[in-house]
Amino acid sequence: MTEFTPTTLSDEEQQELLGQLRRKEGRWLAWARACQTLLKSGLSPQALFEATGFEPIQQNQITVAMQVYDSILRQDPPAHVRETYQERGSDLLYELRELDQEQRSLTAQLALERNLDADQIREVAKATKDFCRLPKQPDHFDRHPGDAVAYQCWRLAQERTDLTERSRLIARGLQFAQSAGARAQIETLLMDLSGVPSRKPPMLPLYRLETEEDLPRLLPFAGHLPLPSPQIEAIAAIEAEGPFGLVTSPAGQQWLALPGWQAVLGAQDPIACLEEIDRLPNAPEGPTETVILVIDRADRTWDAEHFFLVEQAEGARVQWSPEAIAAPILGRLVLILRPKRVLDEAAIATPWQFEE
Repeated sequence: MTEFTPTTLSDEEQQELLGQLRRKEGRWLAWARACQTLLKSGLSPQALFEATGFEPIQQNQITVAMQVYDSILRQDPPAHVRETYQERGSDLLYELRELDQEQRSLTAQLALERNLDADQIREVAKATKDFCRLPKQPDHFDRHPGDAVAYQCWRLAQERTDLTERSRLIARGLQFAQSAGARAQIETLLMDLSGVPSRKPPMLPLYRLETEEDLPRLLPFAGHLPLPSPQIEAIAAIEAEGPFGLVTSPAGQQWLALPGWQAVLGAQDPIACLEEIDRLPNAPEGPTETVILVIDRADRTWDAEHFFLVEQAEGARVQWSPEAIAAPILGRLVLILRPKRVLDEAAIATPWQFEE
């Protein structure tokens, strides 16, 4: 739901607007302005629904469509566009909410010229938004919603080998093309309809990092415990730079990449080291194995709820104590990582065979 600046209504004004909505007096723009005014006065969408029958989703649609309509008016559209959308078309205007003012006005006109419904105008709006996001405007295509659809069809048609689908895209592109350049570009595809279209470059292998866990965090590797505390202290802290987490490596430093788990990301000055799991306090039962320890050197305040890397005579070890630790604390244990478990490497390497 769109947020509004609060306003004040008298009881009489509120009841008048509620009655107008309840009786559905006027056109959709009047309903939208009444809904907006009542919502700004502090009435909740649910209370407005119970008093008028306008569901919250409908309230949102018409108030957003009203804001789109007002922005279109600032582009001074033709009179028939203003008058038509005053009477109807809130569902069409709602689909234009993510476009800028100029594209909203042009797309609203295109919807009337082509007699498009809400689903069709949603596709046009998406094509227009994608077109406007291109780093460079394609040659021969103008910055118009019709040309945006034509460009989408032109691009997709070149990738299709099925002649029926290719013909459909060409026909759609010609239907929407507004400029002579766009029409000419699409008409060149008609020459290839008699055979398989010329081969085009394959799709780029594009990926996007969507979550923090997709981007690993590099930790400086200290070695295998026990370690002298000066060796642990001497490891330089690192700071990842840029959206891809680039790290400048000191000469001779070893690194370990871990997934971007919250515990790893939350550590301020983490390092990694190796240890045998049976040497850890409160170690789990089972065979011994070498594990990775992540130590946050920035956290050296004793806490009975955590384990700490503590300086000892034979070298730094992980320790826990119910009371404050007297020995120097080198960091808090953040995470223990076991190696990947492979149940039967020989079986994995052997191809499976089935007999009927």
